[in-house]
Amino acid sequence: MFDFPKNRTPRVALIHYWLVGMRGGEKVLEALCRMFPQADIYTHAYDPDAISDTINAHNVFVTSIGKLPMAKKMYQSYLPLMPRALEALDLTGYDLVISSEAGPAKGVIVSPDAYHLCYCHSPMRYLWDQYHIYRKNAGLLSRTMMPFFAHGLRQWDVTSAARVDGFAANSNHVANRIEKYWRREADVVHPPVDIDAFAPAPAEEIGEYYLWAGELAPYKRPDLAIEAFRRLNKPLLVIGGPDKQRAKLEKTAPDNVKFLGKVPFETLKHHMARCKALVFPGEEDFGIIPVEAMASGRPVIAYGRGGALDTVVDGRTGLLFRDQSVGGLANAVLEFERRGLDDLDPEALVIHARRFSEGAFVDGLNRMLPEHLRTGITNLAWRQPAE
Repeated sequence: MFDFPKNRTPRVALIHYWLVGMRGGEKVLEALCRMFPQADIYTHAYDPDAISDTINAHNVFVTSIGKLPMAKKMYQSYLPLMPRALEALDLTGYDLVISSEAGPAKGVIVSPDAYHLCYCHSPMRYLWDQYHIYRKNAGLLSRTMMPFFAHGLRQWDVTSAARVDGFAANSNHVANRIEKYWRREADVVHPPVDIDAFAPAPAEEIGEYYLWAGELAPYKRPDLAIEAFRRLNKPLLVIGGPDKQRAKLEKTAPDNVKFLGKVPFETLKHHMARCKALVFPGEEDFGIIPVEAMASGRPVIAYGRGGALDTVVDGRTGLLFRDQSVGGLANAVLEFERRGLDDLDPEALVIHARRFSEGAFVDGLNRMLPEHLRTGITNLAWRQPAE
């Protein structure tokens, strides 16, 4: 099906939903850029000042969305126009197309002899499982318009899934949602985490405080952590922004909960390696923060749903709790201490974290590609020794 001339470097196109900041999806795109340094990038909105040098080093093209007024800031308002914008892209001549999907990206039309792999961070939450949550919290205009455009977007979303040759999901949780909404199977290829950027601290430097870190978004449940530690009266350090949300939470927080706001990476790294444990009470598609904590030699107390089920092993790298409530988290912290899980071997945690390195990501994605399109990059240092 996918004939390819010998002695020719394959032409590669990377399709990313929008490039207006550096978050988890853009870290995956960086890894794809390193895998395929010759690749061109297509996106709906592009702000080069907010994007890394690794991505900016490539040729970046915008769809017709990027030419609309204030596209860098208002790109989400143009969501109903994105299907047509993707289908208008001329991808003739590309041998491999990799779409990076969390917003509309996979709906491109590729040549008959090209291979289209979709790396899915999540089916669009605002169309599917979290539609009613997003609509409830939207402004008046968006709340009014969502029922009118969401129905057609769902139809297109399912139809465009049929154009993809293979799906890679960033977790088993996302693979299940791909099957549920698109009726397609997906291989699980965990996103790359920069394991080498973290390291354990000396045992004598480990503190008595717990850590919550990340964006202070409601679905990440910082409120749950704050209230649980109010009940426990144990020290909790909260790292993350935005400042407006931090100020709101800090206003009613107890004295045993301290907020640092947005911090430099070195400060985050310092506390990640010296906390008693990372507290992770939200449900996420994957969740990079727990892996970074384990790469720092520290265990994780995580809500046992979503991506945490792929990364945290109960009793070996931390503790999973099932009751997503103030009492459920407070009881989980007490059980964590009762079981002595704060004394887990840091080196064993680091070894476990290597399962989620960039080498593991490259290896997993390579296995999904036709042989003639596989990258020559190899990095198998992530593999654990046989037990």
